[in-house]
Amino acid sequence: MTNSIWVPLLLTFLAGISTVLGAFIFLLIKDFKKSYLSFFLGISAGAMIYISFMELLPKSIQTIGYAPSNIGFFLGILFIGIIDMLIPHHFMKYCSRNGVKYDKMMVTGLVVAIGIAIHNFPEGIAVFMSSLGNMKFGLLIAFATAIHNIPEGVAVATPVYCATKNKKSTLLYSFLAGIAEPIGAIIAYAILQPYLSFTILAYIFAFVAGIMVYISIDELLPTCFEHCQGHTAIAGIVLGMISMAFSLYFL
Repeated sequence: MTNSIWVPLLLTFLAGISTVLGAFIFLLIKDFKKSYLSFFLGISAGAMIYISFMELLPKSIQTIGYAPSNIGFFLGILFIGIIDMLIPHHFMKYCSRNGVKYDKMMVTGLVVAIGIAIHNFPEGIAVFMSSLGNMKFGLLIAFATAIHNIPEGVAVATPVYCATKNKKSTLLYSFLAGIAEPIGAIIAYAILQPYLSFTILAYIFAFVAGIMVYISIDELLPTCFEHCQGHTAIAGIVLGMISMAFSLYFL
């Protein structure tokens, strides 16, 4: 590994282990309200959609053209869609610590953690490869992914803590779910490193945009508007877009 990959790898690692931050928040806040979850998911969805259509896809089109970029974009959607169909992860079904009783809670926690870990593989590739091609994009995608991973940490922590009442175990499972992102990045780099070029990176930008749009539409936006949290979700979405707009202007 050369020094040039260490910063992208660090960004991928920090974005991934934001699941641990989500677990911390769950453990510290006794009454983790649904509105908090809607707001966090809204920020992530707004950020991901904005940077996908305002930066990643246009940058790809500028480099390799309209048709190839759109092919890469829809291949990204197809890729993450297939993963989602083969390994569904309905981890966003939030439940309060005291309001819902689980059957086989520890098994539920394990299944959720494994599902999130598998889905975090392509997210890790997205953060790392984008950072490798354009550090500004990498920073912004890492931020959006980190915000997205906070509620994932809550989703893992909820059943594990309910089953074990053990904070260390709760944090460990959240960490294992998140560490899949840098692992995915390392595997992708090992495979693609001999072929990397500006053209390949442009395809990767389009591919990453497809992944993030799918995640936003399939996971984040539907959950944002559950439980009558519409205005909170919209506030989060707009804030996520504004944060990306300001970041793109000043970075």
